[in-house]
Amino acid sequence: MASIPSTEPELDELLSHPRPATVEALRAAPGDVVVLGAGGKMGPTLARMVARAAEQADGAKRRRVIAVSRFSAAGAESALHEAGVETIRCDLLDRRAVDRLPEAPNVIYMAGQKFGTTEAPSRTWMHNVVVPALCAARYERSRIVAFSTGNVYPLVPVASGGATEATPVAPVGEYAASCVGRERVFEHYAAARGTRVAIVRLNYAIDLRYGVLVDLAMAILDERPIPLAMGHVNVIWQGDANRAAIELLPLAATPPLVVNVTGGEVLAVQDLARELARRLDREARFDGNPARDALLSDTTRMRSLLAAPEMRAETMLDLVAEWMRAGRPLLGKPTHFETRDGAF
Repeated sequence: MASIPSTEPELDELLSHPRPATVEALRAAPGDVVVLGAGGKMGPTLARMVARAAEQADGAKRRRVIAVSRFSAAGAESALHEAGVETIRCDLLDRRAVDRLPEAPNVIYMAGQKFGTTEAPSRTWMHNVVVPALCAARYERSRIVAFSTGNVYPLVPVASGGATEATPVAPVGEYAASCVGRERVFEHYAAARGTRVAIVRLNYAIDLRYGVLVDLAMAILDERPIPLAMGHVNVIWQGDANRAAIELLPLAATPPLVVNVTGGEVLAVQDLARELARRLDREARFDGNPARDALLSDTTRMRSLLAAPEMRAETMLDLVAEWMRAGRPLLGKPTHFETRDGAF
């Protein structure tokens, strides 16, 4: 890591830094890249990373990198434009608008909804199943890397090391069920139309403005007890998750390639909280005891296909503690990693 980020632009620069394998992946997947649902927590830095890697891969011959979203956040589009990313405002539930999106041989699908499912489950199903159907139909001839989630798995024994891609899905709650529906849509287009797909089962990405470590640090600073029932987690630096998604583009296949994308360590929540508390000169308080099972993913397949994540858990703890201690901006979007009943 070149430097410790102290501002959001510096953080976004770090999160969008491609490695040589990312550049090589784009050389192996020539042509324009469309990032669908690029306005969320990960989308802007992933789109920037694509543009940076494409510049290195293509030299003077530039491809288009196009970020598609409703772009409700102020300043998101201008920052992408400065990074060489085109933007298109689009409601992905509007079939006609989706049909007007530009052709591209490479698509990274990031759209979806998690929070608010309990209050409005129909909206979650529309965003997580209908939108993928519209987008898969539009880009049936493209390579598609589609983001999914480790929530499609059941809770597994901590001692097992996590669910593998061969573990049967057993969604708990409507959000997880709708995510299985999203995967099935892409599987259908792979089977019926020959669409090449890679499915990324992500579990849990973090940067310094959100994520499991930020949730723990906020509880420590607010002197709130940390629930321990979901006592173990996987985390992955958002930059590493971005790199993994881009590097899967040339590996998209029929039937879809499914890959768990997360950190390789099973981390105890209690240990993470104590390490953060030590760095923050505070005390961590806890509620309950860790269960013997948790939402965990095995990364053997990811490690066989891609280079290992570059950001270590110890470094993430250092960076999050420094960011929080300095009172720098947060997204205000808790992960609710502690949820065991699937209600979001």
